[in-house]
Amino acid sequence: MRMVILDGYTVNPGDNPWSELEKLGELSVYDRTPQSKILERCMDAEIIFTNKNILTEQIINSLPNLKFISVLATGYNTIDISAATKNEIIVSNVPGYSPPSVAQHVFALLLNFSNQVSLHDKAVKNGEWSSQEDFCFWKAPLFELQGKKLGVVGFGDIGSKVAALANAFGMEVIAYAPRPKQKPDYLPFKFSGLEELMRESDVISLHCPLTVENEKFINRSILQSMKKNAILINTARGQLINEEDLAEALKTGTIGGAALDVVDKEPIQPNNPLLDAPNIIITPHIAWATLEARTRLTKSTVKNVESFIKGNPVNVVNNF
Repeated sequence: MRMVILDGYTVNPGDNPWSELEKLGELSVYDRTPQSKILERCMDAEIIFTNKNILTEQIINSLPNLKFISVLATGYNTIDISAATKNEIIVSNVPGYSPPSVAQHVFALLLNFSNQVSLHDKAVKNGEWSSQEDFCFWKAPLFELQGKKLGVVGFGDIGSKVAALANAFGMEVIAYAPRPKQKPDYLPFKFSGLEELMRESDVISLHCPLTVENEKFINRSILQSMKKNAILINTARGQLINEEDLAEALKTGTIGGAALDVVDKEPIQPNNPLLDAPNIIITPHIAWATLEARTRLTKSTVKNVESFIKGNPVNVVNNF
């Protein structure tokens, strides 16, 4: 069976081998594939693996041998699902591989705000501690997470994991989900409407999928409804935020700060307005990328392919 990995480098830069996939067929691996090269590289492929490469209707219609698309991620908005379904091509994703990794990153970002670790590490190495009269000093206010309200927008696997960690820190959790599921067994916790969550939360963490309805829903109006010292965290999708409005809110002190692992266009563009905004941390879409998470992703992908070959596909995202 002819199989092609279009953009494997981010999943396996050398520490997460494809050896189990290689046992299942003739595998060609490309670290990266320009969109213009997809057809050339996949013309005979029966299975395509993609992380961020976009498989459009035109591409899908031009691959007569294609039977299975394996998304090397949970989100599958890079695939024209309708076109795949019309061509009777099964599309599977990998749910549930990243919650521990992403939730951990959320708190890495939040703790950098609460304890100002990066700021003070740099200050010490610049000699500022050595010149102090006292045994300690701090350059910015420090605060405890205990007793603060964390608003979680989206209460799926990742959002619920973040909420559980927040509870362990003694935070009060407020969650918004279009279809609330059963409450967790810890307190304080409540489901609320989105507007109430935005008004009440000290920290807001986004964990919702990107849809047509919620694209850029974090805008000037929403930001103005937040507490003046609130912190906004986004490890979900960059397109959830109007970046010009967020930059303005940070520059005018409308909110206290922001921490982003995702932006609208990636890699981030040199003219992105957030790059010179104050009180913001930006990391390069790495929340998902621990070795443990990438290993789970690869193992689950192997199971997806094995199940497809056996005629019992799993994690199928299109409906026939």
